[in-house]
Amino acid sequence: MMNKQSALKRPVQVSEELAEIVGKGPMPRTEVTKRLWEYIKKNKLQDPNAKRQINPDQKLARVVGNQQIDMFQMTKKVSSHLKECPSSGCCSR
Repeated sequence: MMNKQSALKRPVQVSEELAEIVGKGPMPRTEVTKRLWEYIKKNKLQDPNAKRQINPDQKLARVVGNQQIDMFQMTKKVSSHLKECPSSGCCSR
C-alpha cells in the first residue's frame, strides 16, 4: 500500500479537446491544472475585474463552453475531459 499514488498524482487520459490546451496525456491531474492555468494566464482569459471568472477563447470553449465561467465550475467541466487510466499500467511513462 505504500506505493499507491494519491488520486491527484495518478496519470489520467486527456480528451482531444483538452489536449489542444494542456498537451497529450497521460499526466497527473495536478499537471493538467497547472498547464490549464498557464494557458489561461498566457492568453489573458481571466476577467480583469473578477479574477475568478474565466472568459473562454475558441479552444477553451470546446472544453468549458462559450459562456464566462467561474473557475470552480470550470474545474467540474474539465473533469469530464479526464479519464482514469486502467490499472493495467498503460498510462505509465
